[in-house]
Amino acid sequence: MQIGPDNLLPEIKALLSDKIGTFAKLAIILLVEQKMGQDSEWAPYISCLPQHGEIHSTMFWSEYELDMIRQSPVYQETVNQKAKIEKDFAAILPALEQFPEFFESITLKDFMCAHFLVTSRAWESSKGLSMIPFTDFMNHNGVSDSIVLFDEDNMWSEVIADRNYAPGEEVLISYGKFPNATLLLDFGFTLPYNIHDQIQIHLNIPHHDLLRDLKFELLQHHRTPTIKDAIGFNCSQDTFIIKEVRSPRGKGKGLPQSLRAFARVLCCTSPQELNDLAMEAAKTDGRLARRPLKDSRREFQAHQMLLSHITHLMQKYDVAIKALAPENFPSMSNTFAPRRQMALDLLTGELRVLKSASTWLKNYCANVKSTIHCQSR
Repeated sequence: MQIGPDNLLPEIKALLSDKIGTFAKLAIILLVEQKMGQDSEWAPYISCLPQHGEIHSTMFWSEYELDMIRQSPVYQETVNQKAKIEKDFAAILPALEQFPEFFESITLKDFMCAHFLVTSRAWESSKGLSMIPFTDFMNHNGVSDSIVLFDEDNMWSEVIADRNYAPGEEVLISYGKFPNATLLLDFGFTLPYNIHDQIQIHLNIPHHDLLRDLKFELLQHHRTPTIKDAIGFNCSQDTFIIKEVRSPRGKGKGLPQSLRAFARVLCCTSPQELNDLAMEAAKTDGRLARRPLKDSRREFQAHQMLLSHITHLMQKYDVAIKALAPENFPSMSNTFAPRRQMALDLLTGELRVLKSASTWLKNYCANVKSTIHCQSR
């Protein structure tokens, strides 16, 4: 059995705008079923769902708690998502007020909690986005190969374990290859060491750059519009996703080519250099500055600039992590203690990614520098 958009009461659905998304509709359904209490056919399931105080997504952190992760992109994404949910709530509230038997004392906090329960538990099925009771109670392991199957005709779920489990041992599934940033925001937990951790960094063309307009135009021409990254965070044209660079002396897999290309463009000092990059892109696959610059000194400068930027970020992360030391919080509540640990897991993982990029860039710059020395002999 599933809880899907079709479960929404027709009289409520008729009053909702077509712009109201599936997540919000499922949240309304959940609120109605919660209000019905034991009269709801889903009562055994709903009674087991986490309550507000048990949810640790950053959506429910206080400003004081959020300040612990201000250095991470998760901070701003939390602010953005909260604003979107507040906007959704404002849009549906006039309709909900028409049904005081269900929503007489409804608050934004109630809607946010229901919305989170939906976004963290809903699955795609033949009926669209739906909640599949009790199957969604399985916990996450990023490397699990267990498979969850749904038989919608017979209305049952099955989990095929990825290995032999001892009696009483918990069978885990994978929610996806998500970094701690996604796990914390969308699910309310982190892993002490997450192999899928990544970090979002921003680079901008300095306003004092005399070639700023030319560089911006060139980058605009060779770049895609604003998109969402692999984990759903908003990602603008000057934003890049770095993953952990596993091999410090390899090809730099994990450090996006688009980031290195951006740095090469930034380091150009004449219109002719920019034109040369455009001509080279036109002769190849259309991508800009994906090959090392012919001028080794300029190539060194571009990657040294990246290294400097990442080093600066690492220093900020170091400060943020040190601020989370237990001695700075002599008294911690039952809610704050796990959130402090989650903040630490998040920042530590993102710092680890930055350090891997830094190590690779140092090696690359050293190799380019040796090439420059050889050329000058």
